[in-house]
Amino acid sequence: MTVRSGAQVGAVYELLRAGVTWPTWSGLGSFELERAVPVATGDSGAGADEGVGAIRVFRTGPMTSREQIVDLVPDRRLSYILLSGLPLRDYRADVDLTPTPEGTIIRWRSTFHAKLPGTGWFYRWFLGRFIRQTAEGLAAYAERDATTAP
Repeated sequence: MTVRSGAQVGAVYELLRAGVTWPTWSGLGSFELERAVPVATGDSGAGADEGVGAIRVFRTGPMTSREQIVDLVPDRRLSYILLSGLPLRDYRADVDLTPTPEGTIIRWRSTFHAKLPGTGWFYRWFLGRFIRQTAEGLAAYAERDATTAP
């Protein structure tokens, strides 16, 4: 899934990195940081404790997903794996950000295997739809946030 945002790459990355912002621009209901891992010495603000190895918990209705950050490249990439919450194996999502003169290209892709035979098509459809909405929400919120910043 690829979407464009008129916001600068740094603004998009900061929203993506800070799990606390996700319920604001995605379809997720709530966020909790289960295991904090500092991003870098001297880094502060939202997401500063969400470095590689951090575990983030998102809840929406009866569903709870636990995800671990496995790769962070400032202003370029955030990757995470699913630890629990869906009947999937080897779930990994990579969110790549590319700066452009007009803003940022967001490329969000995921790979996985369904645990239950015959359900892969459903999860490809469901997660494809969810990722599209999430990426579009991130792009739009970053633009809106950038226009209201002092």
